[in-house]
Amino acid sequence: MHDSIDRFLDHLRVERNLSPHTIAAYSRDLERMREDIDSQQQTDSSKPISPEGVRTIEIAQHLQALSKAGLASSSQQRALSAINRFFAYLVRERVLERNPAADVRRPNSIRPLPKVISRRDAGALLASPDTRTARGQRDRAALELLYASGLRASELCRLHVDALHLDLGLVRPFGKGAKERVVPLGAPAIAALGDYLASGRLALLKGQPSEFVFIGNRGRALSRMGLFKLVRRYGLKAGIAADLSPHVLRHAFATHLLQGGADLRAVQEMLGHADISTTEIYTHVD
Repeated sequence: MHDSIDRFLDHLRVERNLSPHTIAAYSRDLERMREDIDSQQQTDSSKPISPEGVRTIEIAQHLQALSKAGLASSSQQRALSAINRFFAYLVRERVLERNPAADVRRPNSIRPLPKVISRRDAGALLASPDTRTARGQRDRAALELLYASGLRASELCRLHVDALHLDLGLVRPFGKGAKERVVPLGAPAIAALGDYLASGRLALLKGQPSEFVFIGNRGRALSRMGLFKLVRRYGLKAGIAADLSPHVLRHAFATHLLQGGADLRAVQEMLGHADISTTEIYTHVD
């Protein structure tokens, strides 16, 4: 078994050109399988198991042992994928006649529910910035836009001024895969953005030109790290116990919309999800 695993890893390294990190993960998963099946068969250490001696039931029991050990379902799935590819390789090399892992059922994927803040906490967060200052106006506008549109952190940071249509109550962010979508905005977000564009943004630019809506240090676009720090700082100021991030506000946007009776397909479009199954997780939160 050792020699077969080594040949398979060499195949991944040389012929498939996989990264050292990926190969190391395969190595760990296969070695753990070998040790477990060796223990199941109770073989003498002088007579190590061979690939030909591995049975489907033993692979299934190995996966069950990983589950009982508390390994995440994603890690179990990765382990089974490594085992399956290993034995499929041996079949192609005519070492084996069949793949004993082919009939092992894939572990169920359990997705954790996203963190969401309450409507009351969202209100306290949005009221936290001091809008008498330019930065306060910017921060209030950023928080309002995150909560009102569900934008990702990267989408907000690289948002261009011409993507805002406050007269129509719309924003046009570019999401994953450079795909543009249209998201409607509510009155509070429109008002906060209007105030910021009229005065706060100009003060932060100090006469410099910029195509970006949100301005950070030295007239440059607000960075993702800057946005994360901004959200966390105001979360602490509002007394919110949760570890806030821009993505938590994206989760709150979707969940609160569904709680208010919004259509799931509409929320999918606004979030920019390619698959509605990704959006459905928010129905479980609700």
